[in-house]
Amino acid sequence: MPILDRLTKTQVWKSLFRHPMPTDRRNRMQVMLTNFFLHLHPVSVRKQGIALSYTWCMGGATFFLFLVEVVTGVLLMFYYRPTLEHAYNDILALRDVTTLGVLRELHRWGAHAMVIAVWLHMYRVFLTGSYKPPREFNWVIGVLLLVLTLLLSFTGYLLPWDQLAVWAITVGSNMARATPVLGLEGPGADFFTLNGVKMITPASDAKYVLLGGGSVGEGALNRFYVLHCVAIPLAASLLIMIHFWRVRKDGGISGPL
Repeated sequence: MPILDRLTKTQVWKSLFRHPMPTDRRNRMQVMLTNFFLHLHPVSVRKQGIALSYTWCMGGATFFLFLVEVVTGVLLMFYYRPTLEHAYNDILALRDVTTLGVLRELHRWGAHAMVIAVWLHMYRVFLTGSYKPPREFNWVIGVLLLVLTLLLSFTGYLLPWDQLAVWAITVGSNMARATPVLGLEGPGADFFTLNGVKMITPASDAKYVLLGGGSVGEGALNRFYVLHCVAIPLAASLLIMIHFWRVRKDGGISGPL
């Protein structure tokens, strides 16, 4: 008996693969529904849905760049310390002294490329009408992922702790003062007024919460580091999983239904 036939008749094989090789639609459905890795996929995929000239592969490129950012970001965390004393010098060391310092350049350029890829992906989805029902929920997930991508770039901008980063975040955080309801200068700030006393003050509005103080300092650097390395990547990972699962269940990568 061939070795492969012997292997497929063992109990170990049967415990891993519950169904025989899919040769018809019924078997394919059983395999897809019972396999942890394949359950994301539809039973069948339309040829148009995977055509490169139609999809531009911008969704796949964006996910690849996200993985590049995660891997290079984790490696950079071994060398970078988010403190006023060390942040700037650690960035210089990553460029001039540290072995594999090119990882910082990969991380930086990968972030720029990811922003461009996300915009092109959204543009393609809009042009092909792939946001229409029943995909409107997934379009909202995509918009949230676009916002998280921009926030990843914004929070990462401060980490080099040079003059350009500090003043750019100063300008950006001042815009937070105009946040509706939560910003001191935003519309609806007077809504939280009790007996003539405003509850939204310079020490409690959106800018203060974002920076951990009234100006860009060590509190802001620490908060941006946690947001950039932990909170936003975790939120993006969760939404990416939902996005991929919804893409598959809505009939494939793209194209009107």
